[in-house]
Amino acid sequence: MTPALTFAFGLLLLVLFGWYFASDLSSRKRWLGLILTLLLTAFCVEQIIPPTKKIRLGLDLQGGTSFLIRLVPQTENGITPDLLEQAVEVIRKRIDQYGVSEPVITPQGKDRILVQIAGLDAKQIEEAKSQLQRVAKLEFAIVDDGGASHVQRIQSGEEVMDPSYVLKSYKSSKESKEESQILVKRRAAMTGEYVTKAFAYFDQQGYGVSLELNAEGAKIFDEVARQNKGRQMAILLDGEVISAPVLQTDHFGGRAQITGHFSDKEARELASALENPLRVPVQIEETRSVSPTLGSDSIRSGVLAGVSGLTLVMAFTFLYYRFAGLVAIVGLLINIALLLGAMAMFNFTLTLPGIAGIILTIGMAVDANVLIFERLREEMAAGKSLPTALAGAYEKAFSAIFDANATTLITALILFWQASGSVKGFAVTLTLGIIASMFSALLFTRTAFRWLVEKGGLKSLRMLNLVTDKKFDFLGKRKLALVFSILMIGGSIGIFAIRGEKNFGIDFRGGDLLIVDSSKPVTVPEARSAINDPGVVIQFQREGIKEVLTFRSAQGTSGALLKQLETAFPDRGLVSIGQDTVGPQIGMEFAKSAMIALGLGMVGIFLYVTLQFEFSFALGAVVALLHDIIITIGVFSLIGGELSLVMVGAILTIAGYSINDTIVVFDRIREGLKNGERGSIQTLMNISINETLGRTLLTGGTTLLSVGALYFFGGTVLRDFSFAILVGILVGTYSSVYVASPVVLWASKLRGKSVRREVLETEALKKA
Repeated sequence: MTPALTFAFGLLLLVLFGWYFASDLSSRKRWLGLILTLLLTAFCVEQIIPPTKKIRLGLDLQGGTSFLIRLVPQTENGITPDLLEQAVEVIRKRIDQYGVSEPVITPQGKDRILVQIAGLDAKQIEEAKSQLQRVAKLEFAIVDDGGASHVQRIQSGEEVMDPSYVLKSYKSSKESKEESQILVKRRAAMTGEYVTKAFAYFDQQGYGVSLELNAEGAKIFDEVARQNKGRQMAILLDGEVISAPVLQTDHFGGRAQITGHFSDKEARELASALENPLRVPVQIEETRSVSPTLGSDSIRSGVLAGVSGLTLVMAFTFLYYRFAGLVAIVGLLINIALLLGAMAMFNFTLTLPGIAGIILTIGMAVDANVLIFERLREEMAAGKSLPTALAGAYEKAFSAIFDANATTLITALILFWQASGSVKGFAVTLTLGIIASMFSALLFTRTAFRWLVEKGGLKSLRMLNLVTDKKFDFLGKRKLALVFSILMIGGSIGIFAIRGEKNFGIDFRGGDLLIVDSSKPVTVPEARSAINDPGVVIQFQREGIKEVLTFRSAQGTSGALLKQLETAFPDRGLVSIGQDTVGPQIGMEFAKSAMIALGLGMVGIFLYVTLQFEFSFALGAVVALLHDIIITIGVFSLIGGELSLVMVGAILTIAGYSINDTIVVFDRIREGLKNGERGSIQTLMNISINETLGRTLLTGGTTLLSVGALYFFGGTVLRDFSFAILVGILVGTYSSVYVASPVVLWASKLRGKSVRREVLETEALKKA
């Protein structure tokens, strides 16, 4: 579909949406809802079915290498936008020599560039690192004409060296084994900024590099040659003499040649560097490499986890809600189609954490339907007809669905803003999944039920009810819960403090991570004996369907470790299938970004809940959120886990899920207070918690099913992620009952203000 047609289609959808929400006629809403669902679903399916429009895979799924490069400022002005843009173009031209398809080269912030290249082997990765970091400062400087005897007299102390010259090492020929010393002018006669073209050539003397200069450079070079004809001119690359030919003529016509002891590869790399010189030095702060085989294994694991989670959730939904569950299942499939179609349309990259986001969305997407169906159960129990009960269920469930998803969306958007690399892919899928789930639950299922009731003759619905009406005094146990929570929080902080730096993976403290596969197994004791370095952490783990060894070591040591292993086990078929390098500086910045993301997420949630509810509720939500995050991190630390960027995504997801669950309870409390139901605030809160208990357990259960599939089938990286989510779901379910609500009660008493009055004042302000 062309951009013009896509724009026209989007405009049509917008008009239809506006018409749908503006209309009061049930028959018109029924037709508009059907047309909207069919058009939007067909459009998204069309985006993902043609082979040319498949979703782009990240490097962790297709295999490849990513480099995060930082430009090092040399002046007080720092890195200007022009310098960054020039560096991007230089790097793009240097990468082109590898002949890879569709490399990703994009600026990151004010002074960094992300380079992603698919299909490089281990040798090419090292070559690429060398090329990317090469500044290639080319200079032409005149050599002293006193010869070797003059240099010897200076070195022996017989003469004083002219301060305008500097001694440089130089090999006069390819065959020469010893380096001689020559005197070179400190001030260059000309620099390489005038070079317009550079290419390697081969002649009788071997490989060399030919240069072409622009008009100004040709004029300067000829003037230098005219003044110094017959003298040597040193050609320096990054301050090192690579050639020192004699100026045989005073006119070169904008062409020059660099001869020296070059191999074919050296000549080509030198030509590339000279034609595309970087104006500032660069540092590679992060390198991540995944082999294509590991990527394909990750895809298989992710698909298996997704299909398993989807099957479990659909089976549970159908068994529990019967025919209504079947409608929810169709809505869930539409939700997935919308999510994948949006990713394809906007050219988002699907990463391994992105697959985790889709699987998590499957579990969370059922949440809205559970809210609606539980409300429907209450309406039907009150003796209302099915059409009236459906209308009441959707109306009463809307505020809880909207507020719960809005708070989760806040954390997802902040994660997208602050995250980098593959974690951003998780934030994308989570954001799109939230939006798609609201469409499928609020528009599609409502439209489907309208057709079934008004045209299909549907008169009643049957559902299971495993959580019957209870009257637990939850808040009466709040002091006991307080002691339990304090002990859990204290224990979590203590465990984390005892482990110290061991809590953090290489993403935060820097270092190398090497993943090695072999045709014949190498045990951990064998590997430890071969390495013989107590500072290297060696572990056996499963990546996808492979059983591999991982090595965590100091930055820049993984290459040497791999060589040691290959030397010690030449017959085991060792091969590197994954390699990460993170510098300590970027690690600290990752940690800073993670803290900022978490802080902004809590501020955003606090402000939103304050506006929608009131201050005491916002305080309860944030306290419960912190409670869940601290305990989850403590449990993760207890099992020896390491915090990574993917885990930051998990923690923010826990924050979103925790607040989602809490908002549903708060919404029911708010409803009771608004309706003026009699009884104390504590009594009303207990009633509301009991009324939402079924929904709390059901949504927690469906999310546990999908995340559980991710834990068992998603591979090592996502196993840590899913474990944290599993813990977060359990702790979040507890906190929404025993932490959030008691804090609301205590906060209102401490402030001496009535929660009921504050809720009524907030509602009055909304209507004003």
